[in-house]
Amino acid sequence: MKIRDVEILIVPGYTNSGPDHWQTRWEQKLSTARRVEQEQWSKPERDVWVDKLIDEVNKATKPVVLVAHSLGVATVIHAIPEIKDKVIGAFFVAPPDVQNEKIRPKHLMTFGPYPKEKLPFPTLVVASQNDPFSDFATTEAIAKDWGAVILDAGEAGHLNEESGHGPWPEGTMVFAKFISELKDTTNNQTVKADD
Repeated sequence: MKIRDVEILIVPGYTNSGPDHWQTRWEQKLSTARRVEQEQWSKPERDVWVDKLIDEVNKATKPVVLVAHSLGVATVIHAIPEIKDKVIGAFFVAPPDVQNEKIRPKHLMTFGPYPKEKLPFPTLVVASQNDPFSDFATTEAIAKDWGAVILDAGEAGHLNEESGHGPWPEGTMVFAKFISELKDTTNNQTVKADD
């Protein structure tokens, strides 16, 4: 399979991903990518966000690869029971510690706690050593629970445009490698990274 044979769903976090964010750039660059649009980006409600993601996955006519940032990761995790049969892989970046009582805004905690079960599809978690929304040890423990591969991005902040990750060429290369190693679980073919 080629990348055109999958649907890439971009799942932004709290306040959405702006025009210079790497998610927006990827959405514009990848021919099969589309964004999961939430009605209230600044007032996330777990059930509403999860239901919207489920709807978007169910609209897919091809195997789905999820690209989630921050609170988008929490959204995906809570949707898994309903989407697991259509998703062949997930690329998670900077998942927040939704159980941290110091997290701001406070309503982000309504997305916690994370289920600890192993995820039913290959997952790569990219995390930073100095992410203000989760310390690396917490993220590493969560990724281990999920059976995900974790990639240490060093001191990269929240891996968003504010931390200098607009274009994020390193992320593009990591994502291309991740896609190249996926298999379509419906017919066991390899997904190729070229478009």
